Amino acid sequence: MKHVVFVVPYAMETTLRFVRAALRLSDVRVAVVSQEPPERLPDDVRAALVGHERVGDPLDASQLEAAVRRAAKSLGGRLDRLIGVLEQLQEPLAEVRERLGVAGMKLETAKNFRDKARMKDLFRANGLPCARHALARNAEEAMAFVETCLPVVVKPPSGAGARNTMRVEKKRDLAGYLRTIPPTPASPLLLEEFIVGEEHSFDSVSLGGQHLFHSISHYHPTPLEVMENPWIQWCVVLPRAIDGPEYEDIHQAGSRALDVLGMDTGLTHMEWFRRPDGTLAISEVAARPPGAQFTSLLSFAHDRDFYAAWANLVVHERFEPPERRFAVGALFLRGQGTGQRIAAVTGIEEAQRELGELVVQAKLPKPGQAQSGTYEGEGYVILRHPETATVEAALKKLFSLIRVELG
Repeated sequence: MKHVVFVVPYAMETTLRFVRAALRLSDVRVAVVSQEPPERLPDDVRAALVGHERVGDPLDASQLEAAVRRAAKSLGGRLDRLIGVLEQLQEPLAEVRERLGVAGMKLETAKNFRDKARMKDLFRANGLPCARHALARNAEEAMAFVETCLPVVVKPPSGAGARNTMRVEKKRDLAGYLRTIPPTPASPLLLEEFIVGEEHSFDSVSLGGQHLFHSISHYHPTPLEVMENPWIQWCVVLPRAIDGPEYEDIHQAGSRALDVLGMDTGLTHMEWFRRPDGTLAISEVAARPPGAQFTSLLSFAHDRDFYAAWANLVVHERFEPPERRFAVGALFLRGQGTGQRIAAVTGIEEAQRELGELVVQAKLPKPGQAQSGTYEGEGYVILRHPETATVEAALKKLFSLIRVELG
């Protein structure tokens, strides 16, 4: 019997999918540590838990340790696993594991994944292709970097996805940004070379340092471009065939990058670029399950529940690599126009008539719903077919049919 504490800062829909997967495992008892009171959890989750402990700030390792110790008492005093899916949790989780002697990712490894400047230093030292970068602790260091590299992408060193990320084209634009948000030694700024090219992901499963599984996806366009252009709908495609020569370099570089960062056991999400000259550049890697419905996309592409697969991996250290059976694509529906709430959604009926047989999951925006402000938008549609070209054509058609209007 495994005794597990699952850290769930908030009862978000996606996080709860992973919690339910852990609760369905055999020979497992689960307690939750959360900022939420127990009544905020769904009835089925609350009923299956052995214990629930509240914490004021789960990113504070000392607060988290105290809450985990209390939760472990509800499990009989023994703790075998301490887990969580949010990227911001990975360092405090690792620190508490080390304090309590619990198996799992160590703190130094977690830092390799969370600190993007440290990550790129490791890549460059080991000959892995990545963007030029600088960690600026003051405005002078930031301005010195853009003397030799423009345009750049500016982000926090421990950022996640495209959040709090912006592109800077000119030195005067960076100077204005630095006057508003000046970097300091305690709160530095990461500047990266802006890479032109196609963006992809390389999602992988590792067990005991062996990389057993990988998945490649294509982004249309990049998340940063989507954030810069509110009218763009973001698409993601998981092609069915990913073992051809066009992907040989990322197979090798992706696995090496995981080794360099110290990946042992878990599901990781890597973002990388294909430059116009054909070379690749690794952007960054997260040591947690991918967001933006990617775990669902993996599930549909392989006819395997990847939420359950992740839980079985991190709790029981078991994973059987599945066969890729389908191409899968997702269109993320974003509100168009001005306003903060959805006024209307059009084209649904026509899309259902023309493409309904390809749809495997959808979350459609509803009038009155608040705008999300993220590249994931206000809803999504997931399509599946054995042929990649069919999925790509259907996504283009879906893009032309459905419109989400803000008002």
